[in-house]
Amino acid sequence: MKKSLISMLVHLACNAIGLLLAVLLLPGFRIDPLSFIIVVVLFSVILVVAQPIMRKVSQKWVPQLMGGLSLVVVFLGLGLTDLIVSDGMAIGGIANWLAGTLLVWLGALIASIALPSVLGQPKSAKKA
Repeated sequence: MKKSLISMLVHLACNAIGLLLAVLLLPGFRIDPLSFIIVVVLFSVILVVAQPIMRKVSQKWVPQLMGGLSLVVVFLGLGLTDLIVSDGMAIGGIANWLAGTLLVWLGALIASIALPSVLGQPKSAKKA
């Protein structure tokens, strides 16, 4: 229970870092401070739900998509989050949409590698 709670908090923190990176680096990509927590939680929930669905769909219909699946899921997650929280979030034009997808994905990826070791919880190797 404690491990899954910590894992969930790290996942939320990683997505928050990725979204914050996009807000800081992309003009027009905006998340209101009051909406930030809602956006992070909603975005994270969408990713958790969409990832396995997209994996199944791409394995069956578009196996070439498997390499970039995370980017596609982040793109969809940003779109759905923007639709749901339209007043508290704005992505801007298509350039921001694409750059935001890459920045959120990259920021969350780097944070997911760095955060566990910073928190003193290195990722454990899976046993064979």
